[in-house]
Amino acid sequence: MPRIRYQQRTYVLKDDESVLDGLTRHGVAVPSSCRGGVCQTCLMRAVHGDPSEISQRGIKESLRERRYFLACACRPGADMEIALPDDNDLPLIMTEVIGKEPLNQNISRFRLRAPHGFVYRAGQFINLHHHEHLRSYSLASVPQTDNYLELHVQRITAGRISGWLHDKCKAGDPLILHGPFGDCHYSKRDIDQTLLLIGTGSGLAPLWGIARDALAQGHRGAIHLFHGSRDATGLYLIGALRRLAQRHRNFHYTPCVSGGGASGNYRSGRADEIALKQFPHLQGWRIFLCGNAEMVKSAKKKVFLAGAALRDIHADPFEFSADAHIAATP
Repeated sequence: MPRIRYQQRTYVLKDDESVLDGLTRHGVAVPSSCRGGVCQTCLMRAVHGDPSEISQRGIKESLRERRYFLACACRPGADMEIALPDDNDLPLIMTEVIGKEPLNQNISRFRLRAPHGFVYRAGQFINLHHHEHLRSYSLASVPQTDNYLELHVQRITAGRISGWLHDKCKAGDPLILHGPFGDCHYSKRDIDQTLLLIGTGSGLAPLWGIARDALAQGHRGAIHLFHGSRDATGLYLIGALRRLAQRHRNFHYTPCVSGGGASGNYRSGRADEIALKQFPHLQGWRIFLCGNAEMVKSAKKKVFLAGAALRDIHADPFEFSADAHIAATP
């Protein structure tokens, strides 16, 4: 069984146990959130020993070269010595709220001052800190056209950060973030490729950014965005998306309501099912899936079976778990 050296102590892992699970089992507090290899909160650095290839997926190249890995995805086959990230590699960034407005009953738009030199791609996400808690939020803004960072924050029951943002946060309040992370973003590698974007709830945030980013970069292929909610009150940005479709002939927007009672303005059913019924053959398409984790997981399998190549499927599942507990200071 592999041994992990961490903070001057050695811990023995069980066979096929992740570094995160093993340290947690021994009572060691490690920063973590989604535990699914997405949020990158559990990023650690290998001092000795080799992190597995799968534990470095989604990490930017400069950090992979410095031997960073995701503790939740690393199941070592040999002994390792590990450490928390170096502040020089993952600096915490100060910013402030410059705008706040409701988008529907449960989702609000927050605009943050763009920190000087902050480089990101629309659709990536940042980790937002508040006191000792942390949550991941996707970026809905487009760097070429927006001089701010935009987040769409859904209120989560007992969510410490989402509750604070909705109830107490106001313009001028300082925030701490680090990132960006993730590869769910548009790249200008085939401007004639058809894009299919499917999202639920606040999963519209990255898709709103990705669609506008693609159009800003001159994408010529068709862009189909399907956004779903249980009822019409869960949809948002309807007017803005329809205006975007009027300005760009290659952009198409379909709002979907799965709970019944859909009017002529909306399609009745789940967004992923409606999209795949309309487009059953996806060979050569590029796919973006964001929002409810179960929907993303199910739709990822369906679009692959419909012909989409794995390299063309970009997924960002939203895990609405308890806010992560961290021990970071700016």
